[in-house]
Amino acid sequence: MPQPKRKAAWIRLVEQNAGLVLSAVLLVIAIVLYCAIYYAAQGRLPGGFELTTTVNNTMPLVFAGAAQAIVVITGGIDLSVGGVIDLTNALAALYLGDSPLSMVLCTIGVIAVGGACGLLNGLLVAYGRLQPILVTLATLAIFQGLAIRVLPAPGGSVPEAYTAILANFEAPYSLVFIVVLLVVWALVRRTSIGVGIYAIGNDDLAAKSSGVKNLRSRVTAYVLSGMLAAVAGLFLVANATSGDPTTGNGYTLRSIVAVVLGGISLFGGRGTPISAVIGAFVSTMIVNILFFAQIDPLYQSFFEGVFLVVAVLLTAIISRLMRRRAVA
Repeated sequence: MPQPKRKAAWIRLVEQNAGLVLSAVLLVIAIVLYCAIYYAAQGRLPGGFELTTTVNNTMPLVFAGAAQAIVVITGGIDLSVGGVIDLTNALAALYLGDSPLSMVLCTIGVIAVGGACGLLNGLLVAYGRLQPILVTLATLAIFQGLAIRVLPAPGGSVPEAYTAILANFEAPYSLVFIVVLLVVWALVRRTSIGVGIYAIGNDDLAAKSSGVKNLRSRVTAYVLSGMLAAVAGLFLVANATSGDPTTGNGYTLRSIVAVVLGGISLFGGRGTPISAVIGAFVSTMIVNILFFAQIDPLYQSFFEGVFLVVAVLLTAIISRLMRRRAVA
């Protein structure tokens, strides 16, 4: 009997990471299209200033998307991401001081608040056995209310030194924080916590029978989500140089968009926060393309939605075909 032909290692790798590969291809297409439209409008290619601005504007969505991705991998969803960003954004604008010690302590405190918000979500979902969409929708309203209580109107201030660290306007140094995020996730992925997060997303019962501590893994996923959402709030306040208790509202849906554009399965068990990072940049590039294409602002939301629907459909169709091929 003839032996079946083995697939090349790189083909197997691509098939196993179909979502990540497709999101990367989508990002490349978006960048090429953006450069072409920018050149047609400005007579030159985008330079360092445009790159830095794009990176700084995307960083809050990068961490919001990563926060959403971790929960989605477990088979859940976190609608409170925007509320956590609102609350941590308001806290940072009020309590960031000029001294290095004050900045460090405030940063740690804000991230701890985000973790506490995630802990509340995780306990209600895991131990309360409540639906994630209902729990996080309720806590979204709670966190937004707390944010307005902390900072009733836009205001506060952010030290220039803090802005220079998180949102430097001279060069895209913020990319370093993406590298840190990816390295940390690579380490977490190899721990029992990381294995548990993927296991409960694939099959909750099978994971439990295999010795995975499902409740702990689910709670941990929400805690990590809250902490990453808090980091998104810090980048947002650093980029704006002041606080706004409502500026994070749109990041709940945008984080889900970043997850979907990253090719992460909403059914859980597949994907990585790295894909959400790429999806965040794809989302930003779409906005940039529409802006430099001189689309009427009244219709930008419409065309943005069309772009997203087409991108999501293509990603889903190609991912399905590649998975079928991998199984075959």
